[in-house]
Amino acid sequence: MNCRCCVFFIFVFALTSWSQTTRPKARQEAEYYVFAYSQHYRVPVPLVRAVVERESNWRPCAVSPKGAVGLMQLMPMTARNLHVSDRCNIGENVSGGVRYLAWLIRKFHGDLRMASAAYYAGENIVSRRGLAYRNPEVVAYVSRMRVTYLRFAQEKTEISETIEKRDIR
Repeated sequence: MNCRCCVFFIFVFALTSWSQTTRPKARQEAEYYVFAYSQHYRVPVPLVRAVVERESNWRPCAVSPKGAVGLMQLMPMTARNLHVSDRCNIGENVSGGVRYLAWLIRKFHGDLRMASAAYYAGENIVSRRGLAYRNPEVVAYVSRMRVTYLRFAQEKTEISETIEKRDIR
C-alpha cells in the first residue's frame, strides 16, 4: 500500500471516530440539561425528551423553515421573552424551552395535549379555540407527541440514573 492510501485511511478513520464521539457527547449534554431542567421546573422528563425529538431530532442547532432554532426549536420572539440569547447553546435552549413548557402546562391546567398543541401552534390560538382547535397539522403533531412521550415514559435514561446515583439529599 502506498503512502497516500495510508494517509487516506487514517484520515477516514479519524473523521469517522471524531464524528461518532462528538455526537454522543452533544446528546449526553442535551440529556443532562433535559433531565436537570425538567426536574427543576417540574415538567415531565418524557415530555421534554419528546419535544426535543419531535422538534429537532436532538440536533443542537437545527433551524426550521419558520425560523425556530435549537433543540427545542425556539422562535426568535419566544427566545427573547425567555432571555435566551444563543438559541444554539444546548443549555440555554433547553432551559428556555422547559420554562416555556412549564408555563404552558400551568396555563392549560396540566393538560399536556393542550400544552403540546400550544408549543407547536402558539398559545394564543390554542387559548382562544381550546379543544375546538382542529387544525389537522396540530392534531397530528399532538398525536405524534403522545406516542413519543409514551415511548420515553417507558424507558429510563442513563443520565437520570447517573444523576440519581449522585443525588445524596
